[in-house]
Amino acid sequence: MSEMGADQEGIDGVRMTWNVWPRTKVEASKCVIPIAASVSPIRSHPDIPTLPYAPLRCKTCISLLNPFCRVDFAAKIWICPFCFQRNHFPHHYSMISESNLPGELYPQYTTVEYSLSNPGAVPDVAAPQSIPPVFLFVLDTCMIEEELGFVKSALKRAIGLLPENALVGFVSFGTQVQVHELGFSEISKVYVFRGSKEISKDQVLEQLGLGGAGRRAVGGYPKGVQNGYASSGVTRFLLPASDCEYTLNSLLDELQTDQWAVQPGHRALRCTGVALSVAAGLLGACLPGTGARIIALVGGPCTEGPGTIVSKDLSDPVRSHKDLDKDAAPYFKKAVQFYENIAKQMVSQGHVLDLFASALDQVGVAEMKVVVERTGGLVVLAESFGHSVFKDSFKRIFEEGEQSLGLSFK
Repeated sequence: MSEMGADQEGIDGVRMTWNVWPRTKVEASKCVIPIAASVSPIRSHPDIPTLPYAPLRCKTCISLLNPFCRVDFAAKIWICPFCFQRNHFPHHYSMISESNLPGELYPQYTTVEYSLSNPGAVPDVAAPQSIPPVFLFVLDTCMIEEELGFVKSALKRAIGLLPENALVGFVSFGTQVQVHELGFSEISKVYVFRGSKEISKDQVLEQLGLGGAGRRAVGGYPKGVQNGYASSGVTRFLLPASDCEYTLNSLLDELQTDQWAVQPGHRALRCTGVALSVAAGLLGACLPGTGARIIALVGGPCTEGPGTIVSKDLSDPVRSHKDLDKDAAPYFKKAVQFYENIAKQMVSQGHVLDLFASALDQVGVAEMKVVVERTGGLVVLAESFGHSVFKDSFKRIFEEGEQSLGLSFK
């Protein structure tokens, strides 16, 4: 790769497996490495300009005006490089010429950002631009006191790093799932779901009192939606970080390890599958199409309800890679099917699952990875929630600066 190409890669946040596109099917078939691109759409760089107006879109394929478009300056027409549609420039582009180019047509500006004073100026945007970042934390309590203390400390730091307007929710689980209502700071209010049986989305909405919000209305949003979200659910279960930080910190201080008795020689009863299903249903009712993130912190394998990967009896080992290769893992296919259904639901809702797993043994990432992969989430595996691998990775999601992943944007 040339030095110029490497520099442009750093600016655009795009890396291709090949720098030359095959012209024919025969040439494409001879490529030993498949054609692919790695894109970092939220990458920041000082050389990326910010344009103070809305992007100009192709009327057929909705692609944006860019340096690779053919432009007829005399007729004030640009041709889309994707669908070859001829598009007329609007009136405010009437002064353009070969010596007077708008920012998006400069050859060196292959990536630009747009700063919009009126977000509604951009067409075909599914979610309202006023929706802040949303984080629903799902915490496993089937772990020893020391591990729970590590993860509670990490959560408190994360909440303190969030933008004040970021919406935050909290779900804990062990043998049962607890959805914590943050709207009542004076009295702790919790909705409990059984972890031993699969719960449909409608059942989740009904038990949480969001049944009316779950039905689709004209325009693509549920009934009871104001400014793009179900107001009743948001004011009860998802609150701005500035409003619920004290409540959440108090809740975490009081939170204990799962109190359900574990028989000798048995594993803890952990209903990870039901917890993720409930979390997906809650976000689907309150904030559809907003890119909200479920951040699951799991400390062991699922042994209760749908998504189970191993029996409760400690004499039964967790399936190994050899078991998966030989199709000798009795719980695997059923668990994968369950998580595939959750993946479809979350993709349709426009939500993301991030998984932080911390245990010396396996926790079932092989079964759950379908949800993470299809929603564009991330996975971090560590031996302990007190390990630097977890602490540093978790912090990078929420902090600002060069090392930040930029997921907690303001």
